[in-house]
Amino acid sequence: MHDLPPCYGIIPARYDSSRFPGKPLADILGKPMFVRVHERACACPLFRQIVLATDDQRILDAAKAWDVPALMTSRTHQSGTDRVLEAARLLGAGADCVVVNIQGDEPLLEPDMLAQLLAPFAGPRGPEVQATTLASPLSRAEAQSPDRVKVVLDAGGRALYFSRAPIPFDRDGEGRGVGPLLHIGLYALRMATLERFAALPAGLLEQTEKLEQLRLLENGIPLHVATTSHGCHGVDRPEDVEHIVKILLEQEK
Repeated sequence: MHDLPPCYGIIPARYDSSRFPGKPLADILGKPMFVRVHERACACPLFRQIVLATDDQRILDAAKAWDVPALMTSRTHQSGTDRVLEAARLLGAGADCVVVNIQGDEPLLEPDMLAQLLAPFAGPRGPEVQATTLASPLSRAEAQSPDRVKVVLDAGGRALYFSRAPIPFDRDGEGRGVGPLLHIGLYALRMATLERFAALPAGLLEQTEKLEQLRLLENGIPLHVATTSHGCHGVDRPEDVEHIVKILLEQEK
């Protein structure tokens, strides 16, 4: 086993969202959503530092009030990846450091998922691992939804392809063979890989599927996929907050 390189967790928190403006500030049982994400992430002991990366003074002020380390980043970033890269540069992350993009709209994030995401960097092939993400088993019925992004893997656990279509396709409809895997949008990349990824133009497959991670595969950058039994409970719209609150209240019983 190899030692885990220094790891930095960055939570991108943009104010403007077409479906849910001000989403990071959404109140969840008395705490802004970004605070709950930060608390969950901090329960994973593998990080040197975990910071919020925002583009809005209101979020920065709220972070200060809740004692959450935060950085102001540009309002012109086209993606969360670009914001994460700026924050990682501000933190002085070295080329071999691992930078984790922690989704700011996952207030029920399981800390163990972050440990699973980082494990390959300390595994037998640790020095050659450039990027990792997560996936979990998915039912064939759920796999039909284009909102559920699926991934197929090679024999070494690296991503072959991501799609909104149901992959792999069960031609005979017998339910045997490889079942579908749901992609979970947590990413860990070495700083040098993150720099390269952000500098590359959007790929044709990426533009077709509207899936940023395909840029890595289109450019021959291997993406190791760790499987997890944990699920996702993301917040995309205001009505999703009610679902999160319900789960939290159940957990507190």
